[in-house]
Amino acid sequence: MVSAARPAPIHQVVRALLDEAINAAEDRAPVGGVAVLDAGCGRASLLRPFRPRIKRFVGADIHRPAAGALPYLDEFAAVDLCADAGAFPPESFDVILSNFTVEHFADPAAAFRNLRPWLRPGGRLVITTVNRRHPFVAAYLALPAAVRARLQRLVKASAADAHPLVGACNDVVSVRGALAGAGFESIDILTVGHLAGAWGRTWPTRLLGRAGDSLTGPVASRRSTIVATAQVAG
Repeated sequence: MVSAARPAPIHQVVRALLDEAINAAEDRAPVGGVAVLDAGCGRASLLRPFRPRIKRFVGADIHRPAAGALPYLDEFAAVDLCADAGAFPPESFDVILSNFTVEHFADPAAAFRNLRPWLRPGGRLVITTVNRRHPFVAAYLALPAAVRARLQRLVKASAADAHPLVGACNDVVSVRGALAGAGFESIDILTVGHLAGAWGRTWPTRLLGRAGDSLTGPVASRRSTIVATAQVAG
């Protein structure tokens, strides 16, 4: 089940969840301070506003960013999250963020199994991803890959944000099942409307996104974006 109430905008929702996760890490007083991983950091991180509270800030992505693109990181690692189980030692991080990366994973269940050991006891994972139960998202994922690639370059806020979508674990039931199967606990999931923001590169696509958000706003299970948190026992 997901909340039927209309949530706040996604940036407010995710920031509140990250703040809660970092607060919990601070309360556990980890040796050496709070360590975080942005797993799929791309060209910017939603964890950046928390930099003053972070002792070790690591970014990981399959592609290395341009020199100087992420100056607030302490470290960057080129990692295939679905395959590189040994990319980080066990219990390296207090908080892991995966922001709009799950839809790109070839094997999301394997990625979650890799992420969980990297968290310390009591550590939290925060993820955002697209929801294929939204009719526009479902229609897009049903298209041939070549057509999807061309359309994505039109609807994304930036052409640099256009990456191939797989959509292998992109509904609430699948996300919950994959997280539980990886050993996560205290799984909490909500949905928000975010097409207008995600498709905001031009005014026609932004208007289409707004129409999609309005269409599904009253139906929680069909809103465009999934936001989930999960915890490691401890």
